[in-house]
Amino acid sequence: MKFLFFKSPIFILAVGLLLLFPQLLQGQQKTDSTLTTISHSSKGFVFATADKKFELQIAARLQFRFATPDDQNPVTFNDFTNLNSRLFKINRSRLKIGGHAYHPWLKYYFEYELGQGNLLDFRVMIEKWPWLKFKFGQWKTEFTRERFISSGDQQMVDRSLINREFTLDRQQGITAYGNLVGHGAANFSYWVAILTGTGRAATFNDDNKLMYFGRLQWNFLGREVPFSGSDLAISEKPAGIIAFAAVTNTSPYTRFSQSGGGQLVGYEPGSNGQYKIDQYQLETAFNYKGFSWASELHRKFIFNKGTNEHTTLAGYYVQAGYFPHRIISGISENLEIAMRLSEYRPDLNIKSNTQKEVAFAINYFFEGHKNKLTAEITEFTFEDKDLLRQDETRIRVQWDISF
Repeated sequence: MKFLFFKSPIFILAVGLLLLFPQLLQGQQKTDSTLTTISHSSKGFVFATADKKFELQIAARLQFRFATPDDQNPVTFNDFTNLNSRLFKINRSRLKIGGHAYHPWLKYYFEYELGQGNLLDFRVMIEKWPWLKFKFGQWKTEFTRERFISSGDQQMVDRSLINREFTLDRQQGITAYGNLVGHGAANFSYWVAILTGTGRAATFNDDNKLMYFGRLQWNFLGREVPFSGSDLAISEKPAGIIAFAAVTNTSPYTRFSQSGGGQLVGYEPGSNGQYKIDQYQLETAFNYKGFSWASELHRKFIFNKGTNEHTTLAGYYVQAGYFPHRIISGISENLEIAMRLSEYRPDLNIKSNTQKEVAFAINYFFEGHKNKLTAEITEFTFEDKDLLRQDETRIRVQWDISF
């Protein structure tokens, strides 16, 4: 792990707050012991003024992982050659700072990846009305449910095979969103965003075009499904969604990740505005009495202005989980089983080129998603019209804990 984060502004700010805030509280309490409160919740340590105008939340999360024969999902056929490796690693180490200022509806949030020295999220939210909210800054775009769910709230060890190809990841810009509260099937949520479209930590736009994104979500049972894996609450009332999301962008990139803009396999580094990308996805999710379901169906259209070539990419995943103590006595209520199927096609014009994933996982929740152990086994199968079929079985075990 890198140690440069000790010099980072976010780390210095957090340490300063931790050191100074208690002293400030102590100084205030000399005159009135009711001025401040300190507590701990699912959001970490919470410092708040008695009038509730200011609140500061500080949390940390660590993710320890063992994997064999490799940790990352295979991307090319060459990734199947490393069949004898084993590794232990700290996969994620996050510092989170959030809260509100002046008003409970004026919120802020920062998230920093300590191991890689990356500022992931920095955003301010205006959430005064449930039907109209605003967000400014950098965050994971709500294009796909799988990517938007925090890596600490996932049902499997990590995201599916198709995430790399279709995620928008983190972008900078402004969005309007909200829930159009209606009874029963008249309940809808929406997100509309204008973004720079050059990825995390971008300080420029390559042209005069922006990324435009929209998502419409039908909460057809009158309730939203939380952006979190598993039905930990063992919902007594069913909740289901059907969502459609679309995006258009022109940039030098064909994909995005935590590292920023990059390229899919087979695409060269682009010049300004070289790749015109339009993509959409259809998504479902459902929770009821310990059963959870999620799915996504993707299409992505890439126009390479440099070569005048059009390519259509496709992919999907379906995922389900259940707490078996609901039907089998003697099994711990903290135990969940889950399964995922996914498939990616890098070019719909070449039917024989496919990448598939079948995964099975067992979760044990000590304290919900804040302290859980996950074991997973995954089978990958790659087929190509010019290459021999390749298979790989991967095993991963992960402990995720938040403070």
